Amino acid sequence: MSSEKTPAAPAPETPLAPEGARPRRLTYAAALTGLEGLALVAGGIWILVLGLTGDPDDRQQAVTGGITLMVLALLPLLAARGLLALRSWSRGPAVITQILALPVAYNLLRADSLAIPAGIALAALAVTGLVLLVNAETTRALGIRGPGNAADRG
Repeated sequence: MSSEKTPAAPAPETPLAPEGARPRRLTYAAALTGLEGLALVAGGIWILVLGLTGDPDDRQQAVTGGITLMVLALLPLLAARGLLALRSWSRGPAVITQILALPVAYNLLRADSLAIPAGIALAALAVTGLVLLVNAETTRALGIRGPGNAADRG
């Protein structure tokens, strides 16, 4: 037996930002994405309850729509959790959520009702979320490298 100590195994790769150094922009992006997910859950529950207790034209369609909205809410909710944990994979689903919110906001803006203010708010949230998610500080904190900046694949 040798008296030499074996070198410690290298530490697993950590994100570029130290723990606890999450940029505020990333926190805000996670909050907006989580808020959109919670809104989808609330909308799904509302449609489901109306479908079960009210007199919809098609009860099965209302129940299916409510459940679908609640399942779709998983994407932004998981993305928000990943953003808070500085997981690089979470930016993609968060960006997709913001992009999908834009056509919904456009349709709300075209309505002749109280949906117009909701469309304005949703559009503002989606654009703000996109700006926060593609920000250089956010990208660095998540450890995302742009094209041409990846390590050589020697």
